[in-house]
Amino acid sequence: MSDESLSIAVTGAGGRMGREVIEAAADREGVAVAVAVNRTETGPVAGVAVDDADRFAELLASEGPDVVVDFTGPASAVAYAESCADAGVPLVTGTTGFADSQVDSLRAASEAVPVLKASNFARGVAALRRAVREAAAALPGYDVELTETHHNAKRDAPSGTAKSILDDVADVREDLDERVHGREGDAPRSPGEVGVHARRAGDVTGEHEVLLAGNRETLELTHRAGDRGVFAEGALDAAAWLAGRDPGWYGFGDVLDAGGAE
Repeated sequence: MSDESLSIAVTGAGGRMGREVIEAAADREGVAVAVAVNRTETGPVAGVAVDDADRFAELLASEGPDVVVDFTGPASAVAYAESCADAGVPLVTGTTGFADSQVDSLRAASEAVPVLKASNFARGVAALRRAVREAAAALPGYDVELTETHHNAKRDAPSGTAKSILDDVADVREDLDERVHGREGDAPRSPGEVGVHARRAGDVTGEHEVLLAGNRETLELTHRAGDRGVFAEGALDAAAWLAGRDPGWYGFGDVLDAGGAE
């Protein structure tokens, strides 16, 4: 489906990313926000009225959006996914911090509707992840450290993107099977270790740096997001691509491999 006639529902409309998605939709031709909900009372966002989240299932039935875009919390995202499955509406979620059982719930929803889960919707991050996999595979034996920085209100640490990058490293470097979060005291590096460092400060949108070191050389791969708009734009690309797809489990890489929104 093209985004020339895309109708979306946005959860967490009063949050940082919910607002960004609604504002990005307002700027994108042919995209309309049919439903916006929030769990606390919220005024209109970019001219879109925000309803109580308790009415979400009712609004899905009455407004019939093409796809739901979710940036909330793990428990909320699972509840929204279950409503999407019941209503037959695809779901794009950028929520992070899920427990394994909650991911299982999302996967269960994907048996009924298409579900696209991504820890990051920046195209540059997708390119970073591919570069990290290639570099880690090409540099066997090199030490790997990951540092991520986000604003001081971010709840989960390390970030969902950082976890995805760590999974990428583990896929190509089976010798790196231990994640050490920070260091203190007498803490020399051990074989098989990947160092993970999470920083929270100010209003930093998001930075991820992967350091590979060995053989008297270092390689640093870094992505920095200038503002949250890049994530909102990517989420809309994902929504346009996902609408009308068969039920199943998808990632942002599927969107990029297909050339973006169709």
